[in-house]
Amino acid sequence: MDKMLILEDGTCFKGKAFGSLKDAYGEVVFTTAMTGYQELLTDQSFLGQMVVMTYPMIGNYGINRDDYEAVRPILHAFIVRDLCEEPSNFRMNRTLDDYLQKMDVPGLYGIDTRKLTKHIREKGAVKGCIVSSELSHEEAMERLTAYEPFHDHIARCSIKTPFEVPGNGKRVVLLDLGMKQSILKELGAMGFHVNVVPHDTKAEDIMEYNPDGIMLSNGPGDPKDAMGVVEEIRKLLPQVPVFGICMGHQLLSLACGADTRKMKFGHRGGNNPVKDLETGKIMITSQNHGYVVDMKTIEGTGLVVTHKCVNEGSIEGVKHTKYNAFSVQFHPESSPGPTDAKRIFLKFKEAMNAGGQKNA
Repeated sequence: MDKMLILEDGTCFKGKAFGSLKDAYGEVVFTTAMTGYQELLTDQSFLGQMVVMTYPMIGNYGINRDDYEAVRPILHAFIVRDLCEEPSNFRMNRTLDDYLQKMDVPGLYGIDTRKLTKHIREKGAVKGCIVSSELSHEEAMERLTAYEPFHDHIARCSIKTPFEVPGNGKRVVLLDLGMKQSILKELGAMGFHVNVVPHDTKAEDIMEYNPDGIMLSNGPGDPKDAMGVVEEIRKLLPQVPVFGICMGHQLLSLACGADTRKMKFGHRGGNNPVKDLETGKIMITSQNHGYVVDMKTIEGTGLVVTHKCVNEGSIEGVKHTKYNAFSVQFHPESSPGPTDAKRIFLKFKEAMNAGGQKNA
């Protein structure tokens, strides 16, 4: 079926549908990851977004049973240049097209993704829709204008009921803001006993688990839409070590008094260079975020910047000078992407060994 992508500024890209044939609406963003599309499809941080792959051929190794980051994909659409219809890989159990059909996720292929990416870089991430090419441009624009994005991203993808993953090591409470399964796997691989709890769990209920540390997961949307979570994090800071990743990093920073802002087109991909300001070393990291902690608001919060983006100097990590709390904007668990930053999890273990506050 012929389909077209219409952006809110009226720009049109015509292509072919795959996966689900339904219409799609959302924020159009791009990722520079060359591989790992299965992990990207099931990363809940993409809720509400239509994801453009900058690498041209996608689907060439199919879909397997192992590389999921969530039970099902919740992104709004998947956009590629070339769709591989005859993939080959020893782990494959279905094609990308088959998977998106089964999961009811619309796909679009055959468009100039390089041109689309350059457009987003110049204009910023924008609303878009994928509709039938039989629609007039005017009717498509009317439908897109009528689309209203939602603002309860975290509530839509967080678990509703707590569960636990037994281990013999430190006890970690993982606050699910839309977590990737790879974060849970990393904690399990280190032997931690993990209690996963919903995003709206109160601080006093979290402390009932008698945790050695709190992990704040990644998640979708604007961090300022989750100010209720911020209030609970603020209560936890004096009591127990806290480690945040991506959305967790932003909420921790808000809890300490810093502010966040929306980026022009965000950081999404597996090749983002980050400098550790304490060691001077550069890590190549996996990232997926459209918001960032505002550098201008750090002063007076008790936070110090520990990591910066090499490309444009934005904040990639912070730590608190009083509380035993730190966070990173990038994904140390990778999946997909390089594993340079996995040692950040060892810092969390060291923080738990040290206990609650740095300076009582």
